[in-house]
Amino acid sequence: MPRPSISGPQSLAGSLDLDQVLVSWEAGQDESPLSCEADLIQTMTSIKEQAAISRLLSFLQEWDNAGKVARGVILNNFIEANHGKTAPELEQEFSQGASLFLVRLTTWLRITYMTGLGLRKILRSIGIFLSAVSSNRYLIEFLEVGGVLTLLEILGLEKIKEEDKKESIKLLQVIANSGRKYKELICESYGVRSIAEFLAKSKSEETQEEVQVLLDSLVHGNPKYQNQVYKGLIALLPCVSPKAQQLSLQTLRTAQSIVGTTHSSIVDCVLKVLGTMHLEVQYEAIELIKDLVNYDVRLPLLKGLVAMLIPSVKETSKLQPKILTDSAVLQLTAHLPVFLQQAAAAKTILVLARSSLRVAEELLHLRVIHSLMAAMGNTDHSNSQRLASVTLEYFVQMFPVVEEHVRKSMGEELYQLFLVSALARLSGQNRPGHTQQEEWSWVGRLLRLLVPFLPFQSRLTAAPLCPKPTPRARFPGSPAQTHSLLPSEQR
Repeated sequence: MPRPSISGPQSLAGSLDLDQVLVSWEAGQDESPLSCEADLIQTMTSIKEQAAISRLLSFLQEWDNAGKVARGVILNNFIEANHGKTAPELEQEFSQGASLFLVRLTTWLRITYMTGLGLRKILRSIGIFLSAVSSNRYLIEFLEVGGVLTLLEILGLEKIKEEDKKESIKLLQVIANSGRKYKELICESYGVRSIAEFLAKSKSEETQEEVQVLLDSLVHGNPKYQNQVYKGLIALLPCVSPKAQQLSLQTLRTAQSIVGTTHSSIVDCVLKVLGTMHLEVQYEAIELIKDLVNYDVRLPLLKGLVAMLIPSVKETSKLQPKILTDSAVLQLTAHLPVFLQQAAAAKTILVLARSSLRVAEELLHLRVIHSLMAAMGNTDHSNSQRLASVTLEYFVQMFPVVEEHVRKSMGEELYQLFLVSALARLSGQNRPGHTQQEEWSWVGRLLRLLVPFLPFQSRLTAAPLCPKPTPRARFPGSPAQTHSLLPSEQR
């Protein structure tokens, strides 16, 4: 009877008693040569497993006996060798014992996170486990030992570096993206408050953008706590960080469409943001206002914008005593928040009026023309004059009744100057020998004589606009129809 052929590594075949196996087979103890090969494969597999387990135990013992410096080297090697691996690949690397190393990492994190030593390497190593494909087992193990609370507490520690906190935010992103129940866990751990406070205090724009991604993730697919995230974003608007304001406004637009209802405090918070010197923040605030006019806060929002065109005496008189004694204060009046709000309000009103005819009519009922002319008389802020004039020009062109009342209020000479300045602005040319600033300065001085800035009195007060103005687009402007649109006392 021929001898059966046996396949397998030479090193393992040499270590087995092949003659004894063959004798046993020839004696009839085995039914087939395949069973012999199966025994060899099983023996070979067990030897490999024992070697891999031995390496794992040696690695874990090395970690347990290492100091801070040695552990840092181990983590560097681990990050370089295992970045981007899936959960099965990690298990293969650690001989089905990857959780043994993960529990050591989480334990060391909880012991040392308050000191901040080597924190970034620990968080990145944990991130390899949590971000791996099919890593739900690792995620549960991390959460069971209080991983979310530890990450949130890191955000509030002053001793921790900004880069380390950024890594903590990235881990929270991984957790939030794992499903609804994990988003709820973060919110239940007072996560929205901790994350929002960190966004307001952060000095790194890159880190703030990572926080925005996290907040955006928490507001999506989280119906139980989406209102909590929405209110947290509103609370961020008064913060002093322009980048945080910009990102909060961007995320608020998304959150508003998801929540569907508005909070009572959003109007005041958004209107105050218009006083910023940063145009990128102002742009996001105007975009949010364009969305909010479609909700139940449209009326208070429009009233607030019109009111901002005429700053209160209390606000504008703060610098008056200093202006007479300190020439440097003159340079600050252009950046007075109320004047910035005034200019931004005029700009926002123009954007809203152009986007919706119905909104433009509602603004007329709120006496926006009265307020725009008052803003044109503000000689302390040329930008307010310019934007108020551009907005007033739009209403004059759109509504014939507005044109008639503005002409009567200004007088023929000033009104013609207003039209000449508007045409010059459209053509990009000024009168010979006059700069654009001089043009607006002269218009403002004349208008301020006729229409005092504070308080404002004009014939518009005695003769308010008609309750239902008809736009020029709908109304051809015949004298008979114009006469019928005027109030009875003006006919």
